[in-house]
Amino acid sequence: MSGVLSAADLARIEERLVGTDELLESVYPGDDGTRQPVHTVYVPADLFATDLAARWGADALAAVDDAGGLEQLAVQVGINESLAAPVAERVRTKLETEPIEDLRLDFEDGYGDRGDAEDLDVANAAAQVSAAVAAGTAPPFIGIRFKCFEKPTRARALRTLDLFIGGLIDAGGLPDGLVLTLPKVSTVAQVEAMVDAATAIERGHGLSDGRIRFEVQVETPQLVLGADGRSSLARLVLAAPGRISGLHYGTYDYSASLGISAAQQSMEHPVADLAKEVMQLAAAGTGIRLSDGSTNILPLGERAAEAWALHARLVRRSLERGFYQGWDLHAHQLSTRYLATYAFYREGYPEAAARLSAYIDQKPGAVLDEPATARALAWFVLRGVQCGAIGGDEVAEDIGIDVATLTALAHPRLAHARA
Repeated sequence: MSGVLSAADLARIEERLVGTDELLESVYPGDDGTRQPVHTVYVPADLFATDLAARWGADALAAVDDAGGLEQLAVQVGINESLAAPVAERVRTKLETEPIEDLRLDFEDGYGDRGDAEDLDVANAAAQVSAAVAAGTAPPFIGIRFKCFEKPTRARALRTLDLFIGGLIDAGGLPDGLVLTLPKVSTVAQVEAMVDAATAIERGHGLSDGRIRFEVQVETPQLVLGADGRSSLARLVLAAPGRISGLHYGTYDYSASLGISAAQQSMEHPVADLAKEVMQLAAAGTGIRLSDGSTNILPLGERAAEAWALHARLVRRSLERGFYQGWDLHAHQLSTRYLATYAFYREGYPEAAARLSAYIDQKPGAVLDEPATARALAWFVLRGVQCGAIGGDEVAEDIGIDVATLTALAHPRLAHARA
């Protein structure tokens, strides 16, 4: 038996698929394997101080201890009693050592319009962030949310961005975990304008091309479905190649834009789920991370227990739907953020470890996992390790590999590129 495809046929097919190969390589490189924080904390920019993260951790622990302790809270919010003690122990350590993973100093809704006085707060924010990074008290990821690029606030947004980056560079340079957030994006052109600004700032300070990346907040219906009948979300990757680090869903601005009454605005409203499903489709394979929004029902006063239960349930819901990051608005939400997150990974770890071990050793089992599923299993375990829910020693004992090998399993394309 012989084939009939000629060299000319093969060459023609190769030529036809050059564009596809380039698109997959440049636009859909996959996740880069670096750590993604489990949450983003927003605080008004003028309230930041170098000890803020430690104070939030202490406040979170004090509130829970007054209510009976982490283990009791774990059971109250629905975590299995067999997991409550080990999860509570890990969460206590987390709140004592790294209570905030990602912090955003807010110059937008949480700050308001203060005119030219904002310049002083921007300079102070840059100085304080630099000092916290130097002292080792800054969260691993830290940055600012400036105002949106709509006409009334555009000039102020660009000035704040420019002054903040300049202030960081004057104080010693940009931190590795710098994150910048562009809010209330409505059009692709606004993202393209952000790329223009980032490019100009890089050129002005002699930074490498692409050093300044940013998050896009999905807070307007126009970004999900544009005036041309297409999803602008899906066009952002081509509009800002390599620049967008994340898409963050904005619960309340988005819901309000669709006329949802205040009492019904929620991370689990059907309009929220639709927007987030489009976000997932648009970001799939691009390496752009996703973040869910927030709940503004805070665990304070007589209804604290109810608010903790709600928060824990919403965190778990997001994780189950593939949103591994969300917003926290108050120190008292940290306890349930980590309790729900750690329980999610601890519950799923035994099966994931067993299946990964069987896959690596090519042992037959009740589940036949393909390479794509093995990558998903490895990614699940790796996320648990990165946030502190699972220990590297456990991975070595249960799966028989180290964290570097686990990372390579989760991101084989990345491992191949580094080889």
